Order: sequence, then C-alpha cells, then structure tokens
Amino acid sequence: MRRALLARLGASLIAFATLLALGAGGATPLKAQTMANTVPIEAWNAYMQHFVAENGRVVDTANGDISHSEGQGYGMLLAFLAGDRSNFERIWSFTRTELMIRDDGLAAWRWDPNATPHVTDVNAASDGDILIAYALARAGISWSNPAYTDAARKIARALGAKLVVKSGDRLVLLPGVQGFSVEDRKDGPILNLSYWIFEAFPLFVQLAPETDWARLGVSGLELLSIARLGPAQLPPDWIAAPARGPVTVADGFPPVFGYNSLRIFLYLLRAGIEDSQILESFRRSWLAENGGVPAIVDIPTGRVVNQLTEPGYRMLGALLACALDRTAIPQDLRRFEPTLYYPSTLFLLSWAVLVEKYPRCL
Repeated sequence: MRRALLARLGASLIAFATLLALGAGGATPLKAQTMANTVPIEAWNAYMQHFVAENGRVVDTANGDISHSEGQGYGMLLAFLAGDRSNFERIWSFTRTELMIRDDGLAAWRWDPNATPHVTDVNAASDGDILIAYALARAGISWSNPAYTDAARKIARALGAKLVVKSGDRLVLLPGVQGFSVEDRKDGPILNLSYWIFEAFPLFVQLAPETDWARLGVSGLELLSIARLGPAQLPPDWIAAPARGPVTVADGFPPVFGYNSLRIFLYLLRAGIEDSQILESFRRSWLAENGGVPAIVDIPTGRVVNQLTEPGYRMLGALLACALDRTAIPQDLRRFEPTLYYPSTLFLLSWAVLVEKYPRCL
C-alpha cells in the first residue's frame, strides 16, 4: 500500500529530490537559489508600517496584537525578499533577545505586550523556528553574513534534535516540544501539515546534515496525500497520525480545513513542487466547490464555514490558478493594500513566488 502511494506521488518526489540535490551540492547552488528583491520595496514598506513595531516586533493585528515566532520568521523572510538588510536585522534582534530564551536553541512561540512577563508560552512552534532559521540562512548566504548562517545552523540542529522524530516508517515534524508526541497524546503524534515548509529543507541539508530532511519531506508529501479527509477531501489543520492506524482529525482541535492548511499549497509552489494531482485536488475541493472563493471548510460535512474574501486569501486562489493554467492575476490583486497581518503576509509571499517562478501571470 505504501509503495503504491509513493508511486502516485512520483512527480512530487522527483521535484523534491531535485530540490534537495541542490542543497546537497555545496555553497554555489545555494547562492543560486537565494533570489532576493521579489517583494517590491513599496509593498514591504507598507507592510512594515502596519505590522512591524520600532523594536522589530511583528504584530499579529487579528490576535490581540501579540507576536509569535511564526510572525518574526515571516517578517525576516519578507525583509530578505525585499532586500532590506537593516530591517531584517531589526526584526532578528527582537527575535533573538525576546524569543530565543529556551535552553534548547528553539524560540518561545508567544509574546504578549500586555502580559508580564511578555512571553506567555515558552513552548516552541516548529513552523516559526523553521521560518526563522530559513530566513537567517538565506540572508547569511546571499549577504555573506556568517553570523546569520551560524545562527541558522544552531536553530536547524535544534529542530532536528527536538522536533523531528521517527513514527513507524515515517519521519515527522512535531508542532512543538510539549503536547504533541506519542508520550503526550494517546492518539499521537499530532501533526500540522502546514508546518512542513519544504523550501527550507535543501538549506537545512547543509546546515544540519545529521537530520534526514529528505525523508522528512517525503513523509510530509505522503501524509498530505493520505490526510485528505471528509467529503471535500481536504487536509485538516490538525491531524492524529499514529504509526499504526488511520490518519484522522486530531481530537480536541476544530475539524476544519482552516487558516493553517490553506497555506500548504503556497509552500509547495514556493518549493517548486508542482504536482498537478495535489494542486488539482486543492482547486477542485477548495475553490471550485465554493464558487471560486477561498473558504474555511468543515471536514466532516464538506460545508463552507466561512468564505475568505480578503485580498491575501484571494491571492492564494489566484496563485493556484496561475500555477495550474497560467491564468493571469486579476487586476485588483496587482496592488498590495495591507489588511490584517496574516492575509497580508500570505499576499506578499504569493507575490514573491509569482515574480520568481510565474512572471507570465503578472
């Protein structure tokens, strides 16, 4: 059964293997990969005005103005993609001093300006750590800054040591250090497939070769294929993926294809994984069934919980149409106007991949 599944994933696996081969080839391929200035500086400046405080704190405006490791990582990556060295350092400085307080080399994930102390949850969030390490690695390589590269290496090694674990035949990425493992949950491990940021793994192959990032990536693609659940055949935000047993919606989590999972195909496209079977399943189940409008979908029933009309979410649908059919980006999405932190971030990450990989759609 697993062999047949991997055969169906052939195109994805070939693309991912090619991506990892670049990572294993030394510093020169990495330099070729680090393409900056794909986020327009005017758009980045507007983003900073709305979401980046003077001290480098990236503010989640829809979540009580807290900050988190994910947001800091996104901010650093966008600063790199805009070619903004000074503000990259400003965001990294806040991240380093306020969140890198754990003794295992990972970041505390939640920082609240209205609490004392400000860090209100010291657990790690693996997507935030991946984003931070990835942004540091890209900046360190592209800008010849060994301090950034060294910091990226330390975080990548900590990720491999603490959050990449074996689960049966798979190598999986735990969302955090506490609360998700088989020791913590009887239905564990509990996973979030949107935490697999595939584009980072080729760099991590060089930074932390003691971890099998290739196998981790293959496991992520495999899980993505088998975790399409319910009438809509979409992956839930949170899954229970026991080594022996079916993948199900994780107990105690909302049973939705939601704000986490909607970024999965963005990460696939940014990594150059253009498997038409996976992408078509997203379009068919997510967009076509909802009149072309992105939505939060209830997994058990397949019904729309909430349509997402903000530009950042609509840009995800436009990116998917571009990747599959080379459909031009609509005119009203060719200008960046900040709304809330998360959709605005997704908008700029989508724009960057359009500039780099799909300029014909612009």
